[in-house]
Amino acid sequence: MRITVAGIGYVGLSNAILLSQKNKVIAYDVCSKKVEQLNNKISPIIDSEAEEYLLNKKLNLSATIDKRKAFSNADYVIIATPTNYDEETNYFNTESVESLIIDITNINPNTSIIIKSTVPVGFTENIKRKLKYQDIVFFPEFLREGKALLDNLYPSRIIIGSKSSKALKFLELMKEVILNKDINILLTNSTEAEAIKLFSNTYLAMRIAYFNELDSYAESHNLNTEEIIRGVGLDPRIGNYYNNPSFGYGGYCLPKDTKQLKANYKDIPNSLISAIVDANKTRKDFIANSILKRNPKIVGVYRLIMKTNSDNFRESSVQGIIKRIKAKGIRVIVYEPFLNEDNFYNSQVINNLDDFKEKSDLIIANRLSDEIQDVKGKVYTRDIFNHD
Repeated sequence: MRITVAGIGYVGLSNAILLSQKNKVIAYDVCSKKVEQLNNKISPIIDSEAEEYLLNKKLNLSATIDKRKAFSNADYVIIATPTNYDEETNYFNTESVESLIIDITNINPNTSIIIKSTVPVGFTENIKRKLKYQDIVFFPEFLREGKALLDNLYPSRIIIGSKSSKALKFLELMKEVILNKDINILLTNSTEAEAIKLFSNTYLAMRIAYFNELDSYAESHNLNTEEIIRGVGLDPRIGNYYNNPSFGYGGYCLPKDTKQLKANYKDIPNSLISAIVDANKTRKDFIANSILKRNPKIVGVYRLIMKTNSDNFRESSVQGIIKRIKAKGIRVIVYEPFLNEDNFYNSQVINNLDDFKEKSDLIIANRLSDEIQDVKGKVYTRDIFNHD
């Protein structure tokens, strides 16, 4: 099969590598640097499996910034561009997805389009009606940053928002290249598949918020957070996983997906969905106040990234903490090797780690690292279990 993947981020790159093991895949992106890196077998993102596969596996994979070359002969086009939540409209900004669909259908009116970008509930059916183009399917993705290819090789489940013959054919292409063959598969409609994506991520956000609020209670009363969480997790219905406290949930998906689902409840009575969004703000307020109680003059922020072994700090929770403590007059300095700038939102960036440690009165870290163990007495974190 000839497959084009539009968007070379976590989702797009991992799908391109996965499918190029047994298909001819073209990765399309407007960023010439990403295209050049991929053509030189360099991963544009930090992902150990992606790096290893690009260097050592036989892949039929190339990249281009030429949309006509990318789309004209494709049997399938996978759309994997980011969709950000617009606070003013209370809606995902789906312009990149819509413009791509228009380009694809104009260049190749016979291709099948698979949307892997996160979209609002009802988007796929609406765009099919709007463009009078029926061969569009929503296929939700469930990936972790830094482990995108691994999660594609060993998916926890496959959900396809269609029961058409072309969707079933694409399912067979996926089954040929994934490594865990015994997997739960659900065929549904696009609108239900869109809802599954939003409700799944909102449930994960709810779990993060729950253990964060447990931690807020324990810290406020000088209780042992670790022992409480371990004890709670001994109930098999709850389980001892996805329970490590943090400064709040963040990253590519959870902030925007929870806000979108809350917006979808505009005319529907609810308490819990809205509370999940509000709980993240409350947690950041609590963390900021805990920092301020220590009366630091200079707060050092150790890493802006959301997760260990990641290069992404979009919507990272620590940025909310920075804004809150700077508003109270605290000077902030940042250590983030992935930043090439001298400043981050008017805070000095110091990329010499020893210099950073020396200048910081207090160091805040969403996730701990061996790099700062020598100044552990300066470090404020809520990372209890030392994992994501």
